[in-house]
Amino acid sequence: MPRQIRILIVDDEESFVRSLSFALRTEGMDVTGVHSGEDAFMQIRQNTFDIILLDLRLPGADGMEVLDSIRKLDIDTPVIMISAHGDTRAAVKAVKLGATDYLSKPFELDELIHTINTSLDQNRTALELDYHRKRNVPTNGLIGECAPMRELRTTIDRVAQSSASRILLQGESGTGKALVARAIHGQSPRASNAFIEVNCAALPEQLIESELFGAEKGSYTGAHQKRTGLVRLADGGSLFLDEIGELPLGLQAKFLHFLENGDYRPVGSEHSSSADVRVIAATNRDLAEEVRLGNFREDLFYRLNVITIDIPALRHRDEDIIKLVDHFAEHQAKAEGCHPIRFDDAALDLLRHHRWRGNVRELKNLIERLTILYPSKQISPDLLPAEFHVTDDTSDDVHTGSMDDTGTVQLQDRMDSTERHLVQDALDQADGHKGRAAEILGISRHALKRRLQRLGLQ
Repeated sequence: MPRQIRILIVDDEESFVRSLSFALRTEGMDVTGVHSGEDAFMQIRQNTFDIILLDLRLPGADGMEVLDSIRKLDIDTPVIMISAHGDTRAAVKAVKLGATDYLSKPFELDELIHTINTSLDQNRTALELDYHRKRNVPTNGLIGECAPMRELRTTIDRVAQSSASRILLQGESGTGKALVARAIHGQSPRASNAFIEVNCAALPEQLIESELFGAEKGSYTGAHQKRTGLVRLADGGSLFLDEIGELPLGLQAKFLHFLENGDYRPVGSEHSSSADVRVIAATNRDLAEEVRLGNFREDLFYRLNVITIDIPALRHRDEDIIKLVDHFAEHQAKAEGCHPIRFDDAALDLLRHHRWRGNVRELKNLIERLTILYPSKQISPDLLPAEFHVTDDTSDDVHTGSMDDTGTVQLQDRMDSTERHLVQDALDQADGHKGRAAEILGISRHALKRRLQRLGLQ
């Protein structure tokens, strides 16, 4: 059930505040009314509001001064100015100074409700665009018509329209879990609201809580301004947590509480907030095994594991390789300002039989590299990297596991072997520079350090 919209009314007419509060409460809103700028500041510092209705004429500091002070508090709450007849020019000036909109007294309740909803939508969109602009979030679609992909699309359609608010995506690194998460959001009733993505492995452990839940100014070293958490940005929409297995144990309990109650507390705040969010988590690890090893909370695992979707590896999508090659070649050619590269039959045959340990991401990176090195050319086998000319007889074992003498599947050993190979390859490409290796792998230096220790590479 969506949470109530929280409204703060600031107006010196007690009867007006009383009647408007009653009307908005009948519409299902949570309303607080005050009669001065000083009382408004006290409420704003102690509570989180979705909308502030601010009268232009107040005792002491007028509405324009209060608006300016609110903006200096570094909060992103929309402010709707309320003006008396004849104050329209001042209200327009207030909009130029940061107010979202204005209404002139007297106004109809329907007009106010419409203005509130419009302001909320505009604010949510602005926050989401700012978030994506800073992170350059990709928006490519799912490509492929093989049987596993058709089955995946059917599952996405069903889950997207369902009431499921906790979805777990499982698949190897590079299979496109983020694209599946976006597809679920885009086909859901939440599509008009925000889709917020965060890679748990790419954030320093000491900052991930404030990134998720927000933080008050001065709540930790370096917190020079108030931070809006990703959970709040995703309110009404979807929050995609990639690499959920990297979530620090200490934070897992707090995140479990949020999943169960929809409540959270920003770092340094004395007050809780709430959000209605569909959580889509993704992992390339066996979370049940991580639970057994003590790296992941069992209760959090079961809370997340309501709907599970398995993303097929590229080696199980032979029919789609040519479609993906053409798509990435066209896309990269536009970026480089050249004609798309093309592959001769012998080169295509090598691509079809390659094991693609890095899955679709590895294929995309290959096309990017070849387009940069050989723009507009036809690619023959001699132009492909050395790994395409090596026969790997153990590749199936690496991916499917093997049996020891007692019949126990050594899947974890094989997974560690594959991960060790990928990490070592990134270190080689980066000439041993761990920061650049972490960038190649798409994880943080902290996450790379943990992997190096676990894999015995350090």
